[in-house]
Amino acid sequence: MIRRVALSVVIGFAAVAALPAAAAAASYVADPAASHLDFTGVQAGAEFKGTFRKFTAAVDFAPDALASAHFDVQIDLNSIDSKDNDRDKTIRGPDIFDVAHFPTAHYVTRSFTKTATGYTAMGALTLHGVTKDVPINFQFVAAPATAKLEGTASLKRLDFGVGQGDWKSTEWIADAVKVSFSLSLKPKP
Repeated sequence: MIRRVALSVVIGFAAVAALPAAAAAASYVADPAASHLDFTGVQAGAEFKGTFRKFTAAVDFAPDALASAHFDVQIDLNSIDSKDNDRDKTIRGPDIFDVAHFPTAHYVTRSFTKTATGYTAMGALTLHGVTKDVPINFQFVAAPATAKLEGTASLKRLDFGVGQGDWKSTEWIADAVKVSFSLSLKPKP
C-alpha cells in the first residue's frame, strides 16, 4: 500500500512538472513621439476632435497571456489640444476638467477578453475625482522589439462630473465622448 501511494505521489509530481509554465505578458512603454491619444466630442451640434499631448502608458500584454496582462495609463489633462485656444482654456477651467484640482486622468485595467476583432479590456477610469468602469476595444500587433496597440472607447462625460454650470447641459456639449488611441510600444527599460 505504501509503495502504491509513493508511486502515485511521484507520478503526480511528474505530471505537474510536465505542465507548461504560464505565459508571461511582455512589458512595454508607449513611445511618446510615435503615439497619440485622441478624442471626439460634439459642441453646439458640431463634431470637434482633440488630442492629449502628454500621457504615459505602461503595457504588459501578450495574446497568450491575458491573465497577466495589464495597462496603466496616466493622462495630463492640461495637455489638451482641440485646435481652439478659447475652447481649450474653457475645458481646462473649473466648469469642465478643473485641471487646478484634477490635473490627471488615470486608467488601469483589471481583465481582458479575446474578441472576433481583437481584444476588450475592462478597466477603471478616474477622471475629475470619479472612478467608473470603461471598456476599451483594441488590436495588438507585435513585431521584433516593438508592438502596436490601437483601439477605441466610449464614455459619458457627465458620469464623471465633467461639465458644471452652463456646460452641464447636453444642449451645448454632448454627453458622449469617443476616445481613440494608437500606441507605438517599445520594451520597458
